[in-house]
Amino acid sequence: MEKRPLKLLLGKQIVTKEGKRLGSIKDITFETKTGELIHLVLKDLTTYTSNLSLERTADREALVPFSAVIAVGDFVVVSEEDLI
Repeated sequence: MEKRPLKLLLGKQIVTKEGKRLGSIKDITFETKTGELIHLVLKDLTTYTSNLSLERTADREALVPFSAVIAVGDFVVVSEEDLI
């Protein structure tokens, strides 16, 4: 996946490839030594997202593994199978 500035991802809607909305990107977690992206931190969670067993931050924010990201465009598309 090509490099993009963080500010281009913040606020983007996250949807599954089936078209279900999960929320929008609040922040990103990464490995400081390697720069590898680990999670997308979500805000504005949908009811659907609340029912998924996603990892959560101490503030109860949902974390989507970056490995689940399929595409980045107008939306960030993730594979729902990789979330379960």
